[in-house]
Amino acid sequence: MRIDRIFARLDREPEPPKIEIPGMSRTRQVLFGSTVAFYLAIVWAVLVSSWLVLLDWKVMLFRAYEQWPELHAFLDYFVVLGQRGPTAVMVAAWLGWRSWRQHTLRPLLALAAALLLLNLTVGAVKIGLGRLGPHYATQIGSAELYAGGDIFPSGHTANAVVTWGILAYLATTPRARRWLSVLSAVVALGVGATTVYLGTHWLSDVLLGWAAGLLILLALPWFEPLIARAEAFVFAVRERWRARGAYVPAASGAGVPAGASTVIPSIRTTAGEGAPARGTVSTGGGRYSGTRTAHQATLQSASPLQARPHAVRSERAPATPAGSRRPPQPRGGGAHSPQAAR
Repeated sequence: MRIDRIFARLDREPEPPKIEIPGMSRTRQVLFGSTVAFYLAIVWAVLVSSWLVLLDWKVMLFRAYEQWPELHAFLDYFVVLGQRGPTAVMVAAWLGWRSWRQHTLRPLLALAAALLLLNLTVGAVKIGLGRLGPHYATQIGSAELYAGGDIFPSGHTANAVVTWGILAYLATTPRARRWLSVLSAVVALGVGATTVYLGTHWLSDVLLGWAAGLLILLALPWFEPLIARAEAFVFAVRERWRARGAYVPAASGAGVPAGASTVIPSIRTTAGEGAPARGTVSTGGGRYSGTRTAHQATLQSASPLQARPHAVRSERAPATPAGSRRPPQPRGGGAHSPQAAR
């Protein structure tokens, strides 16, 4: 389907109510500052191998997946709610429908901005600290930093916070925002706890993943102007496509404006077979008029071969096929007999 048809269908949707864009309020700023302090405290506690690292080892050696093995099958599927690929596809489908109904690309652009920030911030810390996971730990009591790992902070946990929290951030009513906030918090907490149960992450990984995802959601209002400019750019490109679609290719390959017509030469003969007739060709580029005989025009339009003389109608042989079933004409002096005609 062509892009201009999609946008044309979008323009026929009813106008949605005015969407309120969240701002960086004082409450949000306080929460952002508190989350930054918590984030830095977790990183410092792991760097200095404090009591938090010892707690990581105690939880890991407890081996929850061996204590409650009956939960393992269910939690193996539940943890997928924090995997970036499936969750991004599901949430993008829902936000795409929202964009369609609300005549705006902001929901999809906000999701793209949040995921981009998530990849940059979480990915940089993962690669920079290089912490090994519990299954690959080599020394009890060690923080396992700078060993080529990539599990600190927990990507599943941070992705669950961002991907499901963006639904609450983009909610259009206070009631929907409250319910979606509760739902996203339950999913994010459950995904983080599940990774600890499965032994794929340390407890400190999950704590830092929650903080990293929450920081992205709290910082999104600062990126709203950039999202608005990106949306304006996309719609400007759409208008250029529409303007380009106003031209259709001609038979020769050149662009002819839509609406321009090519008039086929009109040739009329009033004085017989060889009488001259005037033909006018009207195209998008100009008008051509010339005098030609009807016989020449017929030959040129019928075939590109050299013109040959044609027999006039009176010289042609009768086209009555052999064995015709036409009844014989009467020989008398009827009104339609040859004698009457002569």
